[in-house]
Amino acid sequence: MQQSIQQLATTLDTAAFQATATQQISANQAITLAQAYAIQATSLARRYARGETHTGFKLGFTSKAKMEQMGVHDIIWGRLTDKMHIVQGGALSRTQYIHPRVEPEIAFRISRSIDRIISIAEVPDFIDGVAGALEVIDSRYQNFKFSLEDVIADNCSSTAYVLGDWLPADTIIQNLDINLQINGEAVQTGNSNAILGNPLESLVEMSKMAQRYGLHIAAGEVILAGAATSAVHIHAGDVIEGQFETLGKVHLKVV
Repeated sequence: MQQSIQQLATTLDTAAFQATATQQISANQAITLAQAYAIQATSLARRYARGETHTGFKLGFTSKAKMEQMGVHDIIWGRLTDKMHIVQGGALSRTQYIHPRVEPEIAFRISRSIDRIISIAEVPDFIDGVAGALEVIDSRYQNFKFSLEDVIADNCSSTAYVLGDWLPADTIIQNLDINLQINGEAVQTGNSNAILGNPLESLVEMSKMAQRYGLHIAAGEVILAGAATSAVHIHAGDVIEGQFETLGKVHLKVV
């Protein structure tokens, strides 16, 4: 029997809340992209009702490495909340997640509302800070396997994020070396240009999606540009460090 958007959203929210994997939606019924985003919105509404607040958006599959790793080929977006934010050097409790992975990203802080599609030349007019970041992703689906519609419904696997120090908006972020270390060992290396050829393009794409889906991007919100490398599994006891040329380092520990 086909489940409703509300039922599917409740299942995904419960899976995240209880850190217990659930079956992929696509295993039982087909959903459209529009329905997938509706499930995402409905699932996040349950979190807002529990007291979480919206803090911004994340982009997914903005790098070829991520597309190949997950077997999908479209840029997607999800929502961020205050509960997802972990302070620099803070700790993530492994028991609260199913099969978490970490990836290095670049973050933008919005300086004024984006209410139209913007060009790459206009991006500096809409941000007041850039930072290195770590995003923890944790699919609520069994075996971390999903279709494009599945992952969108699951808020693009968004789970937690850590922000480095905010630097001026005119800080160069193109062609930066990015390294991910776990317990002092380099596990991923990449370049910021892996993000759409220029990480500033991620804000252009986000402005397009905001217009397409009726989203409001407000001043003060955070936009995560998408991963520059493949994601890496994390475990209790791990000490994680993202190293960003010119942007500094971002730290997270897993307990």
